[in-house]
Amino acid sequence: MAVAQGPQRLTSAGERAAIRADALTVGVALLAVYSLGIALVMAAAPHAFFTGIGPFGPRNDHYIRDTASFSAAIGVGLAISLGRRSWRLPMLAIATVQFALHSINHLVDIDAAHPAWKGYFDFASLAASTFLVAGLLWLALADARAGAGEQPTSSGGDT
Repeated sequence: MAVAQGPQRLTSAGERAAIRADALTVGVALLAVYSLGIALVMAAAPHAFFTGIGPFGPRNDHYIRDTASFSAAIGVGLAISLGRRSWRLPMLAIATVQFALHSINHLVDIDAAHPAWKGYFDFASLAASTFLVAGLLWLALADARAGAGEQPTSSGGDT
């Protein structure tokens, strides 16, 4: 007689934590590269950025480069967090807030882009990116909780 068994776990808790940590590392690395890359384009070629990505209102190279400095700072912080795990949670929280506020700003000005479709595309892509970055934040929270459960006493150092 065959006995029905419950679903088998494919991975142990430790394996799931390792997969989560690997996904988090890849996600943070990609977000750092994106932030630094967009900052580089904005700083080095503000006209190309304006015409290709951000055609809102009159072009102002100074403000585009100012915004590049914010993206660069987030990118540098995320890059540092690859080696200093204690930076991941706060950097991802900051990045999530930045993406959410940036999305709201694009929603407010959705009809101000030229051509108009870019305003809708920019908002949709930023909103989707906000959810992806928030997902990384969720992974970082889960990773931090798992790390706290595995190490009840903190040595104060980064791993």
